Amino acid sequence: MRYLESGKGRALILLHGFPLNAEEWLPQLAAAPSGWRVIAPDMRGFRGAGSIDAPVSAEMTVDDCASDVLALMSHLDIDRGVIGGLSMGGYVALALVRKAPERVEGLVLANTRAGADSPEGRAARDRMIDLVRREGPGAVAREMLPKLLGETTKREQPDLVDVVRGLAEANVADGLAAAIHAMKTRPDSTPMLGSIRCPTLVITSDEDTLIPASESEKMAAAIPGARLHVIAGAGHLSNLEQPSAFTGSGLFSTDWA
Repeated sequence: MRYLESGKGRALILLHGFPLNAEEWLPQLAAAPSGWRVIAPDMRGFRGAGSIDAPVSAEMTVDDCASDVLALMSHLDIDRGVIGGLSMGGYVALALVRKAPERVEGLVLANTRAGADSPEGRAARDRMIDLVRREGPGAVAREMLPKLLGETTKREQPDLVDVVRGLAEANVADGLAAAIHAMKTRPDSTPMLGSIRCPTLVITSDEDTLIPASESEKMAAAIPGARLHVIAGAGHLSNLEQPSAFTGSGLFSTDWA
């Protein structure tokens, strides 16, 4: 399992969104303050991980991805850590809480939702699987880029479009198809939100059209003691679009975790 790492101390494990990879978290890895150890893995299938020695199953689930993260934590001698996830990474973080809540010291849920896909959403996932199998990762990047970045970013940071495209195109078709299946089949985590007992930070942004801020507001309201932070001038990839604001939201704070 490939991963990026910086710093020493309290563990913060950051799980990337779709269709990116661990390099999405480079701004946060570079900003790790003293006393924090930041780890950003490539989830199963991303950047081709697992495609040679252990082919990625087309039936991959978010629970499979959560098990991978738990295995990495054990490999790195991390008994408990703060788990953060953006978008798909948030789905995996919630799966990890379901599987092993005792190993989650704190939770960061960014630009994600607790609910399962609607029938319309599952049909859209099927179309995306067909697209990536026919045309490859470049087609997924072409399809998703307009929705991933906010209007402020497109206007003020046009170079970020190419950065995000490069992250998406670094993946392989089988890995992306498996990840889409995992998102499509994920369970509804809403019923378990009230049972989350670890400190939780929910991050959203005001230009996210894929998962609107209202989803984050509902999630934060359902998790006991959760704190909600809204980032201005960012779309779905808030940690890349407004990295200083994202890091300053309390990511490395002891107030909530």
